[in-house]
Parts: sequence; structure tokens; C-alpha cells
Amino acid sequence: MKDKELERLQNLKQIENELHKKGFENICGIDEAGRGPLAGPVVIAGVIMPKDSMIEGVNDSKKVSEKKRELLYDNILKEAISYSVAIIGQDVIDDINILNATKQGVTSVVKGLDIRPELIIIDALQHIDTDGVPYEAIIKGDAKCYSIAAASIIAKVTRDRIMREWDEVFPQYGFIQHKGYGTAKHIEAIKEYGLSPIHRKSFTKNFVN
Repeated sequence: MKDKELERLQNLKQIENELHKKGFENICGIDEAGRGPLAGPVVIAGVIMPKDSMIEGVNDSKKVSEKKRELLYDNILKEAISYSVAIIGQDVIDDINILNATKQGVTSVVKGLDIRPELIIIDALQHIDTDGVPYEAIIKGDAKCYSIAAASIIAKVTRDRIMREWDEVFPQYGFIQHKGYGTAKHIEAIKEYGLSPIHRKSFTKNFVN
């Protein structure tokens, strides 16, 4: 590993290292993918990484190429002490709104971990049910904390794979390109073909009659 990358990872682990020094052993990072798209689920992932984990390339998923994310996904799962993923579909999002759907996913993730963490660190969310586990909300946590960044990669890769599968069912929408986000081509397709079963009705009111 190059010195520059080592330094970047050390900086990314500063918050967790301080928490470990305070006595927290198993710290779970949680992040989500897919709060903004017009179609598909929101995916929430949580991961407890070993204290000494230093996987080259781990970063906020938005800063990593799709190809590299796939490789990192495998490496993260190999090293993880425990991980959990929740997939909350568009019907639930339409029913209880995206914020509450995301919070519901966080609760599911915590309950799905094999090991109960002493602390959860999460990207920005507040007022969440973490099944009694204390948590710290960190603004832009996916860019500041190693385990939140790792969780962001798990969530993003999981969601992208789901959207690639849906692209085979509904190729006319181009999900493989935009993964359900509101690009101009996606909005044109909605106007031409109407909504598919995986579109979020509460997000697409402006594009359909």
C-alpha cells in the first residue's frame, strides 16, 4: 500500500480509533443507498469491522467506481466481524415516506447483526430505533468514518445489483444506466411508458397524469 493511501485510511479511521480508546470494542457503521431515486428500494447496510482493518480503497461509495466497489464489497465481507443488510421496497417508501422507511431499515439492520455492537455510528440520521444500542450520528459520516464508508459500499453494491436485475425485467427504463435516479432519460421513459411496479408513486407525481 502506498504511503498516501495509508495516510488517507489512517485519517478515515481517526473517529473510530478514538472510540476504541474509550472502550468501545465492536462498533457498527451504518449507511444507506437509494434515498433519492424515483424507482427501486432503499438499501441499508451495517458492518462491524476489525479494529485493525485497513482495506485499500475503502471510501465513501460515491467516490469509488462501480468496478472497484464490486471488488471492495467482496473484501469487506471477507473481513467483517458481522454485517447486515435491509432492503425496503417502494411500497413501504410510498406508505410511510423515505425517511421513515430508512429508519425502519436501520432497526432491521441492527437486529440482523450476529454480534450486538456496543456503539453504532451512522451517517447523519437522528431519532432512530437502534434496538437499545447507543448511536452517534455523524454528518457526512461516509466520508469521515471507515466503517460507515464500508457500509456505504455494501449498500450501494447491493442496490445496484437489484437495479441491474430489474433492468432485465423493464429494459425500457434504462435502470442499468441510472439505477432508478431521476435522469432526463429516465423521466422521458416514465412519460412514454408510464410507471413500472417498482417506481415510487410518491416520487413520480410530477411526471405522470
